[in-house]
Amino acid sequence: MDKKQPHKKSIEIIFFIYLLVVMKVIIFKYPMEQLRSIAASWEKNVILEGLDRANFTLFKTIRMYIDYSYMLNSFENLVGNVVVFLPFGFLFPYVHDKGKGFPVMMLHALFLIVWIEVFQLFSAFGAFDVDDILLNSFGAVLGYIVYLGFEVMRKRYVQGKEK
Repeated sequence: MDKKQPHKKSIEIIFFIYLLVVMKVIIFKYPMEQLRSIAASWEKNVILEGLDRANFTLFKTIRMYIDYSYMLNSFENLVGNVVVFLPFGFLFPYVHDKGKGFPVMMLHALFLIVWIEVFQLFSAFGAFDVDDILLNSFGAVLGYIVYLGFEVMRKRYVQGKEK
């Protein structure tokens, strides 16, 4: 096992469980009966409905949540979309050797985020929203910043122990 990351296997398992939770929370959020009903209705018109409900205008949903914050669960939606990808930005560098670099982490985060949104667009298991891509990406960036801070503190701690 790698001496620099003795707990890498544990982190990989945590990351895998995190990804399963993300899929459950974002894609499979409805009860199983409702998901079966949605899947049974998959036809061309379901895809067209998804396109009609989709938001391709940046900041449209964010602005709506801010404008109608007194009526909607705005805080939960805005903060939730950021928080759900914080662990990705923090854990991915520990799971993927090249993920320590920001561009690699961000590329993988964007791939997953866009995949989820496109899946929602064509499956009717949710709604495509470009603002979700923005908020989820911001969460991954914040998670990566936490990772960088954690690594600085960890290295200081290790250097302090070596003295």
